[in-house]
Amino acid sequence: MTAPEGPRAHRTYDAVIVGGGHNGLVAAAYLARAGRSVLLLERLDHTGGAAVSTRPFAGVDARLSRYSYLVSLLPKKIVRELGLDFRVRTRTVSSYTPAERDGRPTGLLVGGGERRTREAFARLTGSDREYRAWQEFYGMTGRVAQRIFPTLTEPLPTREELRRRLDDKEAWRTLFEEPIGVAVEERFADDLVRGVVLTDALIGTFADAHDPALKQNRCFLYHVIGGGTGDWDVPVGGMGALTDALADAARAAGAVIATGHEALRVVTDGRTAEVTYRTADGEGTVAARHVLVNASPQALAELTGDTPPEPAEGAQLKVNMLLERLPRLRDSAVDPREAFAGTFHIAEGYEQLAAAHAQAAAGELPAAPPSEIYCHSLTDPTILGPGLAERGYQTLTLFGLHTPARLFERDNDAVREDLLKSVLAQLDAHLAEPLADCLATDADGRPCIEAKTPLDLERDLGLPGGNIFHRELSWPHAQDGTGRWGVETRHPNVLLCGAGAVRGGGVSGVPGHNAAMAVLESGTG
Repeated sequence: MTAPEGPRAHRTYDAVIVGGGHNGLVAAAYLARAGRSVLLLERLDHTGGAAVSTRPFAGVDARLSRYSYLVSLLPKKIVRELGLDFRVRTRTVSSYTPAERDGRPTGLLVGGGERRTREAFARLTGSDREYRAWQEFYGMTGRVAQRIFPTLTEPLPTREELRRRLDDKEAWRTLFEEPIGVAVEERFADDLVRGVVLTDALIGTFADAHDPALKQNRCFLYHVIGGGTGDWDVPVGGMGALTDALADAARAAGAVIATGHEALRVVTDGRTAEVTYRTADGEGTVAARHVLVNASPQALAELTGDTPPEPAEGAQLKVNMLLERLPRLRDSAVDPREAFAGTFHIAEGYEQLAAAHAQAAAGELPAAPPSEIYCHSLTDPTILGPGLAERGYQTLTLFGLHTPARLFERDNDAVREDLLKSVLAQLDAHLAEPLADCLATDADGRPCIEAKTPLDLERDLGLPGGNIFHRELSWPHAQDGTGRWGVETRHPNVLLCGAGAVRGGGVSGVPGHNAAMAVLESGTG
């Protein structure tokens, strides 16, 4: 619904924010709390962007985190400073990876205490070697997280300043200078353990373990530094609980949020700007001292008439499901309620990941598409209506890797269906019963399952090429042209506060915070 005090033509705001995703809402809340007049324009009829909770299945009272689904990179500082009514819960299990060894079903359960994890490694590999390597490796990443995560909401350090802040030559070499595959192969011997480690370098990133461009390293870094611990937590109430809390905080501070308002153009002389927008009733124009764009770099270029950056490409499949019950596992030594509480890795052995990448790079769907699953409702059952929770219903979220947008261009619907069948077949290979037998049905009798390809995400959310990070992730330090906060553009009063900003990507609010700080630091607006 359009805000009742929606924008008036030619009224000047201190800041106009284009896009009501979580980063735009963070910026709006900070600026309004600092006494600035703020207008946020959102194309859709609701705020939240990719961080929303919806009921995707007809007549079923289950609010799923439809797109983004876990929280790690959101600084507690932002939650505290904005006074957000928002909580997360820690998962008791980190991950479970099923496997077959010597003709018998087995797997690796990480979590539930140090003793259980050590025993799980020994059960899978036959010794304590891999567990000791695991402890050493993640001890290192834990130290990296403690030192680097606090810098995300500070002005950008130079590369040398960040290296000195880290103060760990081995960690710097491992994460910032050599392909992550080097460290994985040097430190771990077991193929399955190697694959579990590597997956954090591939979420939403189409790369090989040894890609010389190190985009896999950047992805890995952001996946292990969140909160200073690397933990990935469950948002209580679903991801929409965060963006609802942010919208409430922004409105309470005086920001005007106008949904159903699509920004069309931004014209600026570097000191003042005009934003032209479209509603169901026609076009309008509003003036601003600063414009903050919570959209992709491509969308920013379209708004300002600048040369667009290189096209982005996403590489994931997102599947949402509702089950009447969790399926039984072939590995009877593990309770499904533990296996699905953390990240359930499927077809993510090290060699499997390499084969899937090579096949996709050659233009083919991976024969064994890698993916990972988790069950939100095991940690936070509040997303289920009382009737569903009482009957034991559970949600499942699946995130598929190595499926670049180019594979879907010939026939998005047909390829989506083929890929979904293949992904579920990989999962079924580790289940004692078909997943299809556990799926709930909606009010029309259809199975409660939906899949989103990169092309679907581009259509629904405006993500360029379906890329969940808007473009390749950046190093968390200054480079040529990145500016003081990593949100600057060639226009002094136009800032990029979306995931495509330096230190953007993931549900963090960091680009929104940093863009607001850049405005407040400028002393204008």
